[in-house]
Amino acid sequence: MIKIEQATVKDARLIAKVGRQAFLESHGHSASEDDIKKFVDKTYQEQAIAEEFKNENVQYYIISFEGEIAGFSKIEINAMSPWVNEPAVTKLDRLYLLEAFHGKKLGVELFNFIIETSKQYNQKGIWLAVWVENLKAIKFYTKNEFKIVGDYDFKLSDMRSNPNHIMFKAY
Repeated sequence: MIKIEQATVKDARLIAKVGRQAFLESHGHSASEDDIKKFVDKTYQEQAIAEEFKNENVQYYIISFEGEIAGFSKIEINAMSPWVNEPAVTKLDRLYLLEAFHGKKLGVELFNFIIETSKQYNQKGIWLAVWVENLKAIKFYTKNEFKIVGDYDFKLSDMRSNPNHIMFKAY
């Protein structure tokens, strides 16, 4: 059984733990071990996640499969982008699924849920940044009508940035 629930600040520790693991699984090879460690230590700590809940436009959703946490998403409603000429758009900031749950269509379920949630807020579209080497994700987003509208260097550390595409889907 698949269950998607909106997270609260009480879930910050769980999100940090799952975020760290999912990031290491999908991006752990994208930079030096030291750069990756510094990034996840800074980004995926309970306090950093808890701080994000202070922004009323930020929403986290946790997806479970057969009672186990499988991943989460983070969106930001009304998140303007320099690459998108539209004021009412959602940013899909994270859509993380643990490797153990790949192949079960959970990513599709969570993605469709996010699109519907965004539409409920009268958004005109959704945008995201995706690492250029994440070909599986780029293929998925392209199949779901996203277009590359720009490029961005994602700063992992003082010494390392990873090139990203900015993708957008209008509703």
